[in-house]
Amino acid sequence: MKIFKLLLLLIALALGTTATVMYSGIVNVAADEPHSDFVYWLLEETRNNSIKKAAQHIEVPNLEDAELLLMGGADYEFMCSSCHLKPGQSESDMSLGLYPAPPNLAVSNDEHKGHEHGDENQADRNNFWVIKHGIKASGMPAWGKTHDDQRIWAMVAFIKRLPTLSPEQYQILTAVE
Repeated sequence: MKIFKLLLLLIALALGTTATVMYSGIVNVAADEPHSDFVYWLLEETRNNSIKKAAQHIEVPNLEDAELLLMGGADYEFMCSSCHLKPGQSESDMSLGLYPAPPNLAVSNDEHKGHEHGDENQADRNNFWVIKHGIKASGMPAWGKTHDDQRIWAMVAFIKRLPTLSPEQYQILTAVE
């Protein structure tokens, strides 16, 4: 019975603390003020593990098709480049104004490659899932509401090649006819 009362007391304290934080306004939600290191780590780990788990059974098609690359390039330019940048670009008004900052997909980044444990397709699965479903409270929209899977895979194919493109190659691949 003592353990039950202690458990109830701990639950009441946790709920009271949560309500105090929620309704006091002491948490700064401004996008121009970063989280503490601990909160940032907690959110990043939660996001990364959630995406990896949700994407783990997605079948990756052949992403080497040139037509996919061209289709994905046009969509990337129109829908993604203002936040995720272009080759030769290090920032934009959008990338500077969002918190957390969107990854610069035009540069090679081990975190976004997803090659942990020898799984070459994990980054492709993760990118597909993120593009299709978006990420809450991050500015990343769920493009799956307006784009079919083939079009999303085209963006994944383009993102996979993006870090290897020069600004000139990018311009050619993203030109809309």
